[in-house]
Amino acid sequence: MTLSSAPLDTTVWWAHTSAASERLLRLLDRSERERQSRFRLQADRDRHLLGRALSRLVLADRAGCAPEEVTFDLRCRSCEEKSRTGAEGGRSGPEGPHGKPVPSGAARGWEISVSHSGEWVALALAREAPVGVDVERISEARDLAGLAGYSLADDEQRAWNALPEKDRAGAFFGYWARKEALLKATGLGLSGGLRRVAVSRPDTEARLLSWEGGGGPGAAWLSDLDRGPEYRSALAVLTDREVALTVHPPERTADLLRR
Repeated sequence: MTLSSAPLDTTVWWAHTSAASERLLRLLDRSERERQSRFRLQADRDRHLLGRALSRLVLADRAGCAPEEVTFDLRCRSCEEKSRTGAEGGRSGPEGPHGKPVPSGAARGWEISVSHSGEWVALALAREAPVGVDVERISEARDLAGLAGYSLADDEQRAWNALPEKDRAGAFFGYWARKEALLKATGLGLSGGLRRVAVSRPDTEARLLSWEGGGGPGAAWLSDLDRGPEYRSALAVLTDREVALTVHPPERTADLLRR
């Protein structure tokens, strides 16, 4: 087996919001602490803190450095494309620097993605292959029909409409998690357009079926992640190689956060 054909090691870490602790604030840089202070709700503060602290601890372990040596560049692919074509906007955008965090400094070469919803935070990690992870808490209270019209491609919409009413919420968030994982992996995020991305039905094996317009990946590995019946989650890795996935449960993550 050649190096290029060897399985690509990819890791997902799950953290429960109960693992958040103020002592983790030491792992955040100044801009992250400033953002932390702007969240009004404790739940939002806990999720942000866990995502940033866990990212530094895991990357420091993989790179063999101190967490303080792990830095990030923010890359917004949509803004980069606007700048390249001369459209309005730029990498900073109206709200300041933003985009997908790309490890730099001692952790350069690693790729990460962070997502959170409800009581859960997920971190995905791979080496030199873009990753995207998404977790969504199933909600019955939203205008699902309106959201489906905004986010599902035509074939997806028809399949979703044919489902029994009781199955639609779970299926919708299954579609959404797969699509957002892919969009996050590309660096486009939701601005890339959910309807442009078509994936397999949530009750079948996760696959990318089509991508309208530019910006799509040359190859993509896609899988659902299990986070219990109240959530839907998915992982995307932009590679044509086999993926060897390791998932660390919240107990293992809590041990890491307590170090």
